[in-house]
Amino acid sequence: MTIAAAVLTALVALEHVYILYLEMFLWTKPAGLRTFGMTQEKAEETKVLGANQGLYNGFLAAGLFWSLVHPSAMFAYELKVFFLACVIVAAVYGAWSASRKILFTQGMPAIIAMIAVLIAGVHV
Repeated sequence: MTIAAAVLTALVALEHVYILYLEMFLWTKPAGLRTFGMTQEKAEETKVLGANQGLYNGFLAAGLFWSLVHPSAMFAYELKVFFLACVIVAAVYGAWSASRKILFTQGMPAIIAMIAVLIAGVHV
């Protein structure tokens, strides 16, 4: 289960790198417009906000990657739990404030990873 927890955590981290890329670099491009359901005008008006959101998603990814490489098993476990919890809270808020779809696209992978991490526990 330890390997599964690490793989699932890595997948959540990679998803957030992808979200960073979408929000920071593709916000005003066709892929960004399609993903976020915006017009070109709205995207141009909000591109700084999109980039800011992307940066925060990058911090979540960085924390999750850090949890995969930290040499202390206990601290790595705590990092996984903390950053996955942050993703889950962000997904719940996003579902409430923006689109229910966020709960499934971002929240469910993090919830599944969190369950795997909690089941795996700390392995020294």
